[in-house]
Amino acid sequence: MKKFKVLIAILILTNLSFAQNLSADNILKKVDANMVSKNRIIEAKMVIHGQRNDREISSKSYSEGIEKSFTEYLSPEREKGTKMLKLKNMLWIYSPSTDRTIQLSGHLLRQSVMGSDLSYEDMMETRKLYEIYDAKILRQEKIEDRNSWLLELNAKVEDVAYLRSQIWIDTEKFVPLRQDFFAKSGQLLKRCSFSDIEKVNGRWYPKKINYKDMLKNGKGTDFIMLKISFDTTIPDYIFSKASLKK
Repeated sequence: MKKFKVLIAILILTNLSFAQNLSADNILKKVDANMVSKNRIIEAKMVIHGQRNDREISSKSYSEGIEKSFTEYLSPEREKGTKMLKLKNMLWIYSPSTDRTIQLSGHLLRQSVMGSDLSYEDMMETRKLYEIYDAKILRQEKIEDRNSWLLELNAKVEDVAYLRSQIWIDTEKFVPLRQDFFAKSGQLLKRCSFSDIEKVNGRWYPKKINYKDMLKNGKGTDFIMLKISFDTTIPDYIFSKASLKK
C-alpha cells in the first residue's frame, strides 16, 4: 500500500511538472506573438544616464523578421549619419567621420553601443524566446503593481549571449515587465525593465526599456520608442550594404 501511494505521488508530481512546462511554453509563445513581428519601423531616442549628465541619441530603425535590421542615427551631430546593418549573425557599422564600414564579430560585439548600457550583442539577439530558451514557472508575484509570472529561462541553443535569465511576464497582457540576465557563475549581469505598455496595431508592446549593466553604478540607459509601426512595407534596398553609405 505504501509503495502504491508513493507511485501515485510520483505520477502526480510528474504530471504537475509536465503541465507547468506546457504552461510556461504557452506563456512564451504569447509573449513572442506580441514582441516579434514580420517587420517594424521604429523612431526612438536613447537616453544614456551618466554620472554627471545625460546624453540623448535619436534614431530610426527598420527590422524584417529576426534576421534583418537597419538603423540610422539622426542626432546629435556627433553621431548623426552613423548606420548599422544586421544580416543574420553579421553586423556592419558605417561611420561618416571616417567614411568607413567595419564588421563587428566575436568579442567586439560585447562592446557598448555609443557608451550606453546596451551592447551590440544585446542588439543582435532578436530571436523568439521560445526558440532559444527552455522555460519553467517559478511563481506568481507582483512587479510594478502588475500581476506577473516569474519564469526561469535556460538556453537550449549555444549561440546565445546569456545562458540563463529570469523574466517577469504580465499575466494579462503577455509582455515582459523585467528580465534579469546571469553569468554561468550565477552573477547578475544585466537587467531590462519594460514600461509604458501600449496597444500598437493590435498587440501589446512596451514603448520604454531601461537597460542596466548591473556591474556598473548609475541609472542605466532608457530606450524610448516615439513612433512604431508593425507589418508595414519596407523596401528591399534598406537591408543592403549599399544603404550604409547613402
